[in-house]
Amino acid sequence: MYDTLSETQGCDLLSRLFTKRGYAIKRNVQFREYGVEFHIDGWDPQARVGFEFLTSEDEDHDDLTLDEYKELSAAQRRGELAVFIIDEVEPFSAEDLAAEAHEFLDEVADAVHAQLKAKTRGKKVAKKKPAAKKVAAKKKPAARATAAKKPMAAKRVGKKVVKKKVVKKATLKKAKKKGGGR
Repeated sequence: MYDTLSETQGCDLLSRLFTKRGYAIKRNVQFREYGVEFHIDGWDPQARVGFEFLTSEDEDHDDLTLDEYKELSAAQRRGELAVFIIDEVEPFSAEDLAAEAHEFLDEVADAVHAQLKAKTRGKKVAKKKPAAKKVAAKKKPAARATAAKKPMAAKRVGKKVVKKKVVKKATLKKAKKKGGGR
């Protein structure tokens, strides 16, 4: 037989678990997003992670309608937030609630990790592309410099253009050497 938790006991337990996992949980916060408005039992606005314990004790079923629940679920599927919603309809113990909460928080951590990994992959690809362009740009001037070292002269022979290396005559150098020894 299960030892059923009250809303207060359940929220206290969830608040401790979420805090241990690094979330800055604020209790009983007014939530107003996506056309949904209700008092959420625990919410970290920075991480956009929270929990709601639905009970008749606090008339939560009237506070969060089925349509609003669907809107929250859609936002959660898009990765915009993560809300752990527990309904009192199924009785459970503190151990069961803790196990469910840990499973939820593991899924949230995996989703956040996957998003970070995808963003990191995108940044690495962006960094590689400019580097490849810089390497290509460096090779072209080197090829031009090599061509400049070996000047070519074009000479037309009939319809063909024949290219040959231009060789500077060393006569000026020889003349200077001979003239410099006077």
